[in-house]
Amino acid sequence: MTADAWLRRGRGALGFSFFVQGVTFALLVTRIPAIQDQYGISDGLLPAFLAAVPILAGVASVATEHLVKRVSPGSVLRWAQPLVLLSLLGVGAGSQMWHVALALGAFGLSVGALDASMNMLGVSLQHAYGRSIMLGFHAAYSLGGIVGASAAWAGAHWHLSLFTSYLPAVVVLLPLVVAGSRFYVGLGSGAAPGAGQEKGLGAGGFKLLLPLCLVMACAYIGDSTVSNWSAKYLQDVLGSSEQLATVPYNVYMVTTLIGRAVGDLGVRRFGAVAVVRAGTLVAALGFGVVAAAPAAWAGMLGFTLLGIGLCVIVPQTFAAAGRLFPGTSDTAIARLNIFNYVGFLIGSPLVGGIGDAWSYRGAMLVPMALVLVTLFYARSFGVEGARYGVGHERPRVVDVGRGGNEV
Repeated sequence: MTADAWLRRGRGALGFSFFVQGVTFALLVTRIPAIQDQYGISDGLLPAFLAAVPILAGVASVATEHLVKRVSPGSVLRWAQPLVLLSLLGVGAGSQMWHVALALGAFGLSVGALDASMNMLGVSLQHAYGRSIMLGFHAAYSLGGIVGASAAWAGAHWHLSLFTSYLPAVVVLLPLVVAGSRFYVGLGSGAAPGAGQEKGLGAGGFKLLLPLCLVMACAYIGDSTVSNWSAKYLQDVLGSSEQLATVPYNVYMVTTLIGRAVGDLGVRRFGAVAVVRAGTLVAALGFGVVAAAPAAWAGMLGFTLLGIGLCVIVPQTFAAAGRLFPGTSDTAIARLNIFNYVGFLIGSPLVGGIGDAWSYRGAMLVPMALVLVTLFYARSFGVEGARYGVGHERPRVVDVGRGGNEV
């Protein structure tokens, strides 16, 4: 089989992996009230359970940085994704507090390794293609999130138990991800991922990576604000009905999917810096509209703008790390991935605390200001090779491995 055919298969397999991760994560987070009821978790204890997942995921991301010096990112992804699915099923199967604690702990550890290895492979494949494809992978994640949230709604609507709700997804997706993992492809290079040759970034390297880490954290603060507070904001502040209050997050996910589906074309045409700057300004405008909204319809417009703006920042941050550190990209991505969870941990309590102490309208201005930090670091996205497409595409790299055994 030709190198191009292997690249296409690898791209399809990795895209499906992103999709499955979107389904899995949505099934977990959208059924948190049901998880709380099933295990009798108090309101005071629930934040500790929810915080444990991203903390353990961050630990696993650090461990993945060292693991991929010995085995390929494809090999890590091959075992991490089934573990995520099985731990999701474990969340729904238990009856005692220690059952859910164990299952969520396994979910956090495996999802950290999964997120890191998926994005390592995505950056590697983008380099092999010589053009922007990273947003497409994250579009698959957004599509999976929509599918997972819809499945969770159906389970809640029909009053299914968590185990019954989760079982069909695991039964269908688990064998597919195992089969698809045979086609993971990575890029061969002088310091190839998975060959045991990647070295640490060092203090100087981390200083260069730090702006991207801040951008990642701020982007996820914005994302977690939408995920955790959009429904409450629309209902309590803007006076919408309970049913209408569920709409903004769905609209946000759909616009995220659309923005990512076409975002690679924008990067190829205008370059990463221009796309990230435009996304940042649109996201900031969205938060401003939400904060000033006189009614529910204006609030939904703001959340729509947020989906269009925020959707491009995270994929391009991973891509920028790969360009900045071509010989140590796996290490850079593993460290950068930690700030995904930092933003997730900070975002919800930050907005909630400000909202309770002052005003939820005022609280929306805080993630707006943090997202605008990206403008100060936009040059970090503009190293050589940041613009792909006609007139910019590099020759494809043909030294690729298959089956997760990248060379």
